[in-house]
Amino acid sequence: MATKVNITPLHDRVIVKPAPAEEKTAGGIIIPDTAKEKPQRGTVVAAGPGKKDEPTTVKSGDTVLYGKYAGTEVNFDGQDYLIMRESDILAVI
Repeated sequence: MATKVNITPLHDRVIVKPAPAEEKTAGGIIIPDTAKEKPQRGTVVAAGPGKKDEPTTVKSGDTVLYGKYAGTEVNFDGQDYLIMRESDILAVI
């Protein structure tokens, strides 16, 4: 479930809370911090109104997939978020 954030993104920007990185493999091997991959999945917590003639299609609570290097990492109230353009989102799950 999405958390309430007191940040309002502008235009076609979206705020995403990244999913936690995998701690174990399917076989049960524990992954050390240095080998963990950056997550490419997260939950939308806020979305801007969109551009003129192009409203935003994602909404708060959607689980999305995004590119590995998409967005800008920000820390707000002790939580890590990504601010990215809606076009950086690859799919809604």
